[in-house]
Parts: sequence; C-alpha cells; structure tokens
Amino acid sequence: MRDFAKLFKALSDETRIRILKALLERECCVCEVTQALDISQSRASRNLGMLEEAGFVKSRRYGPWMIYSIAEQTTNSYATPLIEMLRGSLINEEIILQDRERLSHAVRVGPRAIPK
Repeated sequence: MRDFAKLFKALSDETRIRILKALLERECCVCEVTQALDISQSRASRNLGMLEEAGFVKSRRYGPWMIYSIAEQTTNSYATPLIEMLRGSLINEEIILQDRERLSHAVRVGPRAIPK
C-alpha cells in the first residue's frame, strides 16, 4: 500500500510530471532538467529524488554528473503502467511542448561552468 501511495504522491505535482515527460524524451542530468523546465537546481534535485524514491526514475553517476532516466525495471510494479499512461498523455500540452523545445537545446554543464 505504501508503494502505491508514493507513486500518486509523486504524480501529484506538475513539476514532477514535467520532469517525467522530459525523461521520457531522453536521459538527463540535473542541469539539463533545470534548462528544460526553467527551474532551479535545488527544485530539480528535490523532485528527481522524490521520483526516484517512488520508483519512477533511476540514477547513475557519469563523471561529475548524476544521470537520471525512466526506471524501466522497477521494484514498484505499479510504476510501469503509470509511466506507459504518461507516455501517451499530455502530448499537445503547451508547457510540455515548451519543455521539449528547451530540452532539445539543453546541454550538460561542467562543475566549473556553474556560477558561484
């Protein structure tokens, strides 16, 4: 029951839905998510953590970056059908189209390029 509730809590936020839609396009590091959604790094990281805890997203380290992708094989069996539903949803939603356009130009930024 707890795993089921975590999924719906994760899906109850527009930012997390937008992140999932971006990750359905391609895997991303946090900096690419921030560029695609035009949000802060802390907001992106916090929401990616919630999506990972719920079982929607997996991460791996690649050099200085944490790379996030959709968890195709997840321990939460309820996540897969919800991801498939999301894959075919919100196709023509304006904010999703804008995110997709920004994602097409998003690049991985090295740690030295981050302003202090």
